[in-house]
Amino acid sequence: MKITIAATFASLALSTLPLAAIAQQAPRSQGQWSIGAAAALIDSPYAGEGTRVRPFPLVSYEGERFFLRGISGGMHLYRNEGFRLDALLSARLYGFDIDDLGRRELAANGLDADLLSDRDDGIDAGFRAVYGATWGSLTLDALHDISDTHRGYELALDYRYTWLLDRTALTVNAGNSWMSANLSDYYFGTLDEEVARGVTAYRPGSVRIPRVGLTVMHPLGAKWQLMASAEYQFLPNDLQDSPLLEADRNGMGRLVLGLSRSF
Repeated sequence: MKITIAATFASLALSTLPLAAIAQQAPRSQGQWSIGAAAALIDSPYAGEGTRVRPFPLVSYEGERFFLRGISGGMHLYRNEGFRLDALLSARLYGFDIDDLGRRELAANGLDADLLSDRDDGIDAGFRAVYGATWGSLTLDALHDISDTHRGYELALDYRYTWLLDRTALTVNAGNSWMSANLSDYYFGTLDEEVARGVTAYRPGSVRIPRVGLTVMHPLGAKWQLMASAEYQFLPNDLQDSPLLEADRNGMGRLVLGLSRSF
């Protein structure tokens, strides 16, 4: 299953990544919608791809039981003053077309592009636990593939702290994601079907990916809001050695700019 809005998105975020910065932002009051548009600039680590630009809609909703935040949504299972547990459904936009990568760069890594297969986007389901206090908040995500794409799972732990500077919210975050072998092998290794065609086998196995980020939210009048988010992820050695990635790449960055209106 491939989810494409304007171009494929082969980042680690993301998660992610989300997008991670947007997925954590909730509207200001229950029952309120927020709709807008954003664009992500991704310094892709894949061989010969360069910088990707991906526009996407910003849609969020926060109700008494259900919520929608960017590419993820779900249901509040339990809430008290400092703790929240949610059921979560999220798109994993890691898919890419082999034709978008550089044939010459892949060949330099020992891969024949004609023998490689595209990677599909996926859909994950799981749980999110959030605990917050005056010192910030901790978020733990546990997600598993339900689209039969990579058949793997991911655990992600993030710390966030927000400063309110007049009307501007400045949030810093630091986190760590642990990807199962099935997940990382699918997006960063070579597939069994490719190996059967003669491609060299490479499977990075389970990996841990640290990250740091910064998000700025600034209101423009009573209804409009401007958002900017930057994140950098540190690639572990097992991913750096992948023949699908550029040689000597030890990390990747992402910048997201968006504008939304609440209703």
